[in-house]
Amino acid sequence: MNKDTLIEVRDLAVEFVSGAQQQRVVENVSFDIRRGETLALVGESGSGKSVTAHSILRLLPYPLAQHPAGSIRYENQDLLHLDEKKMRHIRGNRIAMIFQEPMTSLNPLHSIEKQINEVLMLHKGLRGKEATARTLELLELVGIPDPVKRLKALPHELSGGQRQRVMIAMALANEPELLIADEPTTALDVTVQLKILELLKNLQARLGMALLLISHDLNLVKRIAHRVCVMQRGCIVEQASCEELFRAPQHPYTKMLLGAEPSGGPAGNPEGAPLLEVEDLRVWFPIKKGLLRRTVDHVKAVDGINFSLPQGQTLGIVGESGSGKSTLGLAILRLIGSQGVIRFENQRLDGMSQQQVRPLRREMQVVFQDPFGSLSPRMCVSDIVGEGLRIHRIGTEAEQEQAIMEALREVGLDPETRHRYPHEFSGGQRQRIAIARALVLKPALILLDEPTSALDRTVQRQVVELLRALQTKYNLTYLFISHDLAVVKALSHQLMVVKQGQVVEQGPAAQIFAAPQHSYTQQLLEAAFLAPTAVDIT
Repeated sequence: MNKDTLIEVRDLAVEFVSGAQQQRVVENVSFDIRRGETLALVGESGSGKSVTAHSILRLLPYPLAQHPAGSIRYENQDLLHLDEKKMRHIRGNRIAMIFQEPMTSLNPLHSIEKQINEVLMLHKGLRGKEATARTLELLELVGIPDPVKRLKALPHELSGGQRQRVMIAMALANEPELLIADEPTTALDVTVQLKILELLKNLQARLGMALLLISHDLNLVKRIAHRVCVMQRGCIVEQASCEELFRAPQHPYTKMLLGAEPSGGPAGNPEGAPLLEVEDLRVWFPIKKGLLRRTVDHVKAVDGINFSLPQGQTLGIVGESGSGKSTLGLAILRLIGSQGVIRFENQRLDGMSQQQVRPLRREMQVVFQDPFGSLSPRMCVSDIVGEGLRIHRIGTEAEQEQAIMEALREVGLDPETRHRYPHEFSGGQRQRIAIARALVLKPALILLDEPTSALDRTVQRQVVELLRALQTKYNLTYLFISHDLAVVKALSHQLMVVKQGQVVEQGPAAQIFAAPQHSYTQQLLEAAFLAPTAVDIT
């Protein structure tokens, strides 16, 4: 091994074994990770990125996973054949990992202090005041505000960005030589993503560690990586410096990934009559204290929002987590209580009871962020898509079956797959099923709550094109809630920027994207579209 090489992967293969069947998911993968550099593994879901990275720390579900070929060398040792005691010394100590979803990676029952202390105790033998002092030092290092107060906090009491910072603090506790970051910013707002990336770059420079970044977000990779390996179907199809790969990609798959950014403008009717009107909408949650639980203040999740949305148009609603975007959408659909005027198809919804609203619900449908969580795993696709037809008693059984098949065709799915279950489909296909469930009722308004955030860029583009085509065909009206401004730009006629429950900027989307007026909007756009490349380490 070259003295500048920290990890050397050669001809790696990974197989998953199920009974007598063997499925090879990684084949003939070779790359080096140099000291102090950032190497990115990019590709779509299922390309083998995470399996390759998890192989370095032997975190795959052994013995169901096997390595029929290849080697992973670190300090002249093959990690694939190292005994478990030596691997435990390396894992979390010399090589650490940040996982994709911090909420599921952190123990919900243990405080932040206890979870970081555990790492220090196992590898450094630190306990008591020494461990607490080091934990505070780490929390300060990763930029947790007021770290002393956060020591006893549980994971659910922190924001998404703060939880990710805690994960980074745990990973850096023993100052590793290599940090593996598996989709570290996927579920975060663009501004938080930028802060996490800057934090990783600064920590890397300060500690001199190498970084292996796993991502399907090429905009993120462009900001931080020195070299890039592009993976497709378990193989590396292209490997180059970040600058060279983005300037002159060689492989067709790489070119396809780079061209997958949602583009174009919104479809639909630019001059429709108002379908939805909202005046002074408020959602205030009371803060109760004392023995008698008296209201002492309110959390103003939505505070005085006004807009008018013509039929056939899309209103993009953007802002960071906690800004009130989803609460606004739920209030408009009368799924939570609110004050103010909500007028839909010239009918006042805000004065109606839930029983009076129910017949109108077929006209107002919703597509949620996580299709796997919003689709029942116990129902086949036919039952999922047709549930609304049965509830609203639309058509005969034969007519319902025909409507289900037509809805699946509309979203690009084979009607013959309607008897399968959600787990048998990819993430993009599951989101198409969720769209079909909303579309089958022929609604006038669809609320899309972060419908593309968990999808690869190529799949995002397909979903965006599908939504535009459906809007044109059926004159649909969309409320599109997202923190992904590239997708919002491709879909929205109007744009509303929300911060702490209030609108800070509102108007035609093209105008705001071209010349944002408010400093918060400028900050969001800068974080989403500005992409500086990594500094050369040589």
